[in-house]
Amino acid sequence: MTKSVATFLMFTGRCEEAINFYTSLISNSKIEGITKWGAGGPGKEGSVMRAAFTLNGADFMATDSPAVHAFDFTPSMSIFVECDDEAELDRVFAALSEGGKTLMPLGNYGFSKKFGWCNDRFGVSWQINWT
Repeated sequence: MTKSVATFLMFTGRCEEAINFYTSLISNSKIEGITKWGAGGPGKEGSVMRAAFTLNGADFMATDSPAVHAFDFTPSMSIFVECDDEAELDRVFAALSEGGKTLMPLGNYGFSKKFGWCNDRFGVSWQINWT
């Protein structure tokens, strides 16, 4: 039987900064635990070996990969956030898109009152929706 399922995010040096940002931005979110690389390990000392956190109750895990890969985050996999109201949507989208890249600017695309899609400054893709 499956024990758990969580979205896993692999960073290359800014993991702790990213998860602190996400948990401060999304309500009902918290860091459950962080284990860091020690001296002599494969990762840079003090970087994140493994982190567990929740965003409004959804489980996530993350790491600072010691290996450099030929890939990074892709918009094909995104985090979908449903907001309670327009003010929340505007606040969350502004914070996430700052220093990142807007893929679809905030607007009414026919399937919701207001929607936006962006990559944040860490490269993670977010769809922000208000229905």
